[in-house]
Amino acid sequence: MTFSAQWLALREPYDQRARSASVLDQVAAAFAGRPEISVVDLGCGTGSTVRSVGPRLPARQRWRLVDNDLGLLAHASALARPPNLLIEARTIDLVRDLELALDGALDLVTTSALLDLVSADWLGRLTVEAAARRLPVYAALTYQGQATLDPAEPFDLEIVAAVNRHQRRDKGFGSALGPEAGLRAVRAFERVGYTVVSGSSDWEFAPDDRAIQLDVLAGWATAAGELGDLPQAAIDSWLARRRALVAAGCSSMRVGHVDVFATATR
Repeated sequence: MTFSAQWLALREPYDQRARSASVLDQVAAAFAGRPEISVVDLGCGTGSTVRSVGPRLPARQRWRLVDNDLGLLAHASALARPPNLLIEARTIDLVRDLELALDGALDLVTTSALLDLVSADWLGRLTVEAAARRLPVYAALTYQGQATLDPAEPFDLEIVAAVNRHQRRDKGFGSALGPEAGLRAVRAFERVGYTVVSGSSDWEFAPDDRAIQLDVLAGWATAAGELGDLPQAAIDSWLARRRALVAAGCSSMRVGHVDVFATATR
């Protein structure tokens, strides 16, 4: 599964604001005092993790940016680079070649908005491979399945429930963990002897955040429609009502996400 550069650009400022400060503090503390760091970012998109996390890491940084979308990698490769930032963009199929992505001298694994798309088997591979290399893992912005829309509208709960069912479909890695991903990740890392800290990283959209609200709502309606178990007329009516609230500047949203930072303890 891949995402457009336009969607990633739209969501990036909300992602940056949503990241758990307490978890990011733990990431920074783990590498405090070190002169340099080597990081691999799995499913890097356009490089938002570098922009969000890089300022909290040691001054000299080497990033291996991994994705299977050449267009997104081109965006990531074009990042403005301070003198001490080295970027290597690599086209790797994470379904087939996760182990290749983690090979070599690395200090940290990062990923953003990925774990809810992967299967239980793939998550197991990630934890085992990270543990074999004793690599800490910072996984941010994992969807948790809760959403609050204000004002509430008839059919909100049905749409969110449908989105959560859709999230469990195959996104390219096998049947996806969807809303269970955050909790499953904590348990999986603990099983391989890691200590895990977690924190809320919810999206919060105010009434003026019209563009992203409209994109999210349209995406939810599309997902609900693809399942085929809700009346399309009811979905369309719900979307029209919610769009009207956004246009009137009356709509706000909160969408649950979680960040985790896992470090080896044995």
